Amino acid sequence: MGFCRNFYYFWLRKKNNPMVQQIIFIVVTIIAFGILAWSFSRVFRIIKMLKNPYPILPLGPRIKRFLSNGIFQKRILRFPFAGILHALVFWGFLMILFGSFEMLLDGLFGTDRIFLFLGPVYDFFMASGDIFGLIIAIAVIVFLVRRFFHLVKRFNGVEMTHKSHLDANFALTLILILMVSLLLMNTSFVAMGGTEGYFPVGKILAKTFFASTSVATLNSIYHINWWIHILTIFLFMNYLPYSKHFHVFMSLPNVFFSRMTPLTKMYNMERVTKEVKLMLSGNAFDQPADEDPQEIERFGMKDVQDGTWKNYTDSLTCTQCGRCTSVCPANLTGKLLSPRKIVMNYRARMTEIMGNLLKEGKTYQDNRSLLGDYITKEELWACTTCNACAQECPLNIDHPSIILEMRRYLVMEESSAPAPINTMFSNTENNGAPWQYPPHERIKWAEELYINLNSI
Repeated sequence: MGFCRNFYYFWLRKKNNPMVQQIIFIVVTIIAFGILAWSFSRVFRIIKMLKNPYPILPLGPRIKRFLSNGIFQKRILRFPFAGILHALVFWGFLMILFGSFEMLLDGLFGTDRIFLFLGPVYDFFMASGDIFGLIIAIAVIVFLVRRFFHLVKRFNGVEMTHKSHLDANFALTLILILMVSLLLMNTSFVAMGGTEGYFPVGKILAKTFFASTSVATLNSIYHINWWIHILTIFLFMNYLPYSKHFHVFMSLPNVFFSRMTPLTKMYNMERVTKEVKLMLSGNAFDQPADEDPQEIERFGMKDVQDGTWKNYTDSLTCTQCGRCTSVCPANLTGKLLSPRKIVMNYRARMTEIMGNLLKEGKTYQDNRSLLGDYITKEELWACTTCNACAQECPLNIDHPSIILEMRRYLVMEESSAPAPINTMFSNTENNGAPWQYPPHERIKWAEELYINLNSI
């Protein structure tokens, strides 16, 4: 009891010790953003290390996709119930960011409602944040109920471990704490007679629950929840880079940088294409060597460092929602393949070796790899390359690109492919076509059909 009383008098009563609180807030903010910067610097260093998958220009189509799929949530809104709730949570966070930024500046500079000079604009953002705070709180409760009681099938799978479920539940709990503390702040502020800003939900709650509460108690509720809210923001933003909810930061950039070519297009290796063209032109031996033999790239992907930076950002963006796996024809027919598992395994493997990659570079080896230790050949060859997973993903993740590159490695580096594919390769090499007959005998299949072959 004595500790709580001292905490209130020395830490929470802003009017009596503003300088102490400001110094504490500045220190906490520097620590929080310093840790976040360190986490992001590791991600950016890995991105810089990996290959560039495709050109970024032109920007026009990217901006269009960014607005439709990113801001207006076109893909997620295809799902009437969960899609609308997720979209409301996303739009709500965008509105609440205004108030959070104001809280940050007030804490750093010792001001009180620094954006109040914006007038009607300020009222709009405060009212929007107040309303969306309630909407997000209700949505999060619905999400938790669905996870605990509704038992949605796509939330489960071999890749969805107990840790994965705890991660999701913990992040949702932090969001709920953020919304509840925001609503209590607004409600207590209105109940104390505060007139700066407009809080429609807070006004209703104040009349309903705090009509007879003393000003001193309301002041305590306000300041306690102010600190709970801002400290939870700091905790949440530093937890995100190590959680599936990293998509809070990564979703919009990932949508912007998603591939603009048709999903079914398979990319060739530029160096291989160049060599084939040189050989066909007859000038292969006239060209000078333009690369260090020690730096020749691997055919396909054996481990995560063989992938592109987009493969990595895809893995960081994955929400583990399971929509990709739920539409995968291979998975639906009982095959081992789960597109969600492929992406999750990529991130898990990168997390495992990230520290050593940053120290030793792409040449680091630990006698383990993504192929074999995380993903099996059976999973890879079960893929039909229909691209249903990439089409369904709300965040434009390109699952097949990882699968195809790992298949490329199996075929070109290990000569390991299913028997029918090896037969096709042999026929192409010997007969110039995938079929087993030489060119001059291919018409024999029609002899028993009594067709006049001379007329063909």
